[in-house]
Amino acid sequence: MLEQIGNLIDIIIHFDTFLPLIIEEYGVYVYLFLFLIVFFETGVVVTPYLPGDSLLFLVGTIAAQGDLSILLSLALLMLAAIAGDTLNYSIGRLFGTRVLSRGIPFVKQHHIEKTELFFEKYGGKAIIIARFVPFVRTLAPFLAGTGKMHYPRFLAFNVVGGVLWVLSFVLAGFFFGNIPIISENINIVIFVIIGVSLIGVASMIFDVRKL
Repeated sequence: MLEQIGNLIDIIIHFDTFLPLIIEEYGVYVYLFLFLIVFFETGVVVTPYLPGDSLLFLVGTIAAQGDLSILLSLALLMLAAIAGDTLNYSIGRLFGTRVLSRGIPFVKQHHIEKTELFFEKYGGKAIIIARFVPFVRTLAPFLAGTGKMHYPRFLAFNVVGGVLWVLSFVLAGFFFGNIPIISENINIVIFVIIGVSLIGVASMIFDVRKL
């Protein structure tokens, strides 16, 4: 059992290597795999560590090579992002207060505090902005539900944010991922994407400290 969990974690961490192999081995079932990763990364508050931005970029790169359908990938990943945030909002609305009082497993308290301050500063627009900020992306819909944000208002921000997030990274990978200097250094590019995302986290922390 532990070995299986270890293998799963290894696949997630090194998905840039495993994803082409998964496509070759499982064919169309890879779409379900991608859907579930994005769905859980956005939809379950204890899984903010799953790949998000870098996965979307890689999907676009592989789609440009013809191994994935770009239209089907975009549609499914948008649906996964929107459905994930909806689930997270629902969990927050039903159980948020109780969960926050006990602490969230695998999530540090300061991530929650910074997300709350982020909400105070940006209001509902935080749902859109948070799509591009790791950790905050997963926590924002949960806290929106906990704070009892009206669902129609949340849904509007959720849809806009989900569509923009998926389009931005998948199309970036589709149009630029196969430029030789990028495709030959895809691991470096992925680390750069992660680094830029972390800069977003740092900027958010610096910004909310001004409040």
